[in-house]
Amino acid sequence: MPVESSALITNDAVVLGLLAVTLGAVFWTASRPSGFWHRFYTYVPALLMCYLVPAIYNSIGLIDGNASGLYPMARDYLLPSSLVLLCIAIDLGAVLRLGPKAVIMFLTGTAGVMLGALVAFLAMGVIQPSAVAGETWRGMTTVAGSWIGGGANQAAMKEVFDVDATLFGQFIAVDVLVANVWMAILLFLAARAKAFDRWTRADTTAIDDLKRRIEDYQAQHSRIPTLADLMVILAVGLGVTGLSHFLAEPLVAWIASLPESWRLQDYSLTSGFFWLVVLATTFGVILSFTRARRLEGVGASRIGSAMLYVLVATIGMHMDLGALLDRPWLFLLGLIWISVHAGLMLLVAKLIRAPLFFMAVGSQANIGGAASAPVVASAFHPALAPVGVLLAVLGYALGTYFAYITGLMLQAVAT
Repeated sequence: MPVESSALITNDAVVLGLLAVTLGAVFWTASRPSGFWHRFYTYVPALLMCYLVPAIYNSIGLIDGNASGLYPMARDYLLPSSLVLLCIAIDLGAVLRLGPKAVIMFLTGTAGVMLGALVAFLAMGVIQPSAVAGETWRGMTTVAGSWIGGGANQAAMKEVFDVDATLFGQFIAVDVLVANVWMAILLFLAARAKAFDRWTRADTTAIDDLKRRIEDYQAQHSRIPTLADLMVILAVGLGVTGLSHFLAEPLVAWIASLPESWRLQDYSLTSGFFWLVVLATTFGVILSFTRARRLEGVGASRIGSAMLYVLVATIGMHMDLGALLDRPWLFLLGLIWISVHAGLMLLVAKLIRAPLFFMAVGSQANIGGAASAPVVASAFHPALAPVGVLLAVLGYALGTYFAYITGLMLQAVAT
């Protein structure tokens, strides 16, 4: 529910228009074949600008992401629709042939969050002891829940470790800002994937094969879309999203009615968003085996990508660069924490010769969850977005357990 705001622009219709103009300007300038903008986007990915510019709007008080209803709209309507349209073109067999390195990097990301929590706590105990004094460790458990799983796991840790509401709010700010900074770094690195893969000597054959298959299919079936084609694409994307919402609500209600002793909430099975993403992705993959796949020839994945870029802009709206000034020591703790996670990811990627794609998506599936993992995956290629979703769903299942273990370790160190 939108809240009161002191931002200059508070009308969501105006904010949406501003974001649309911003996205249009970014893509128009990025398409310039020469000149300043061509040189600019050689170093700065367009996707990063779609994320960073709305963050600047929010930071200077032009808009207020927390008071806007645009992100919930994009998350609940545009994200599942984009997943459906991106999955239509997927070659499931090629995805399965990507091999085990994606899962290895995801689990490394989980281990990095757990290890990072301890290192950050101990480091801040030396740098600024007051920052980790008292009940600070309890607040850190909620970030661990968010960074391994998602919002449901974060809420679970709040209840399990009895986190004070004020402390919880402070660590939500740490979670959002640090996670968004890390996502921006991943989007920046995505444009330099070839250089990274040369450094790790990664075998990208399976990824290149998947991208080539999608591109070949697009080339073979591509044609100028008619109005009927576009309306059918919207019908499939939004229709399946509607069906997913329709099925998720009673499914969650039924699961919630089951005995509490089964602890199904620990797997995020009582989360409506969890089932929304799972159902939309599942239906999209099923449609990839039907004649609906022909919609890729008239731009289904492009429309799905456009929806995803709107989501990126609404995510950026929540980043407040000025929040660093409120409790800087807590943000330093968060930066140390994410740095340990990043360092471990880089080390393991080098050791097992994993492509940057696996490192970036494995990390974001932990840190960002299902709402942003497909964004990072699609920065490499739209066809790879479902890989991010699959890993993020795994994170939901593991989040509560590993965050709980992390909480116990922090408690032991703190006491």
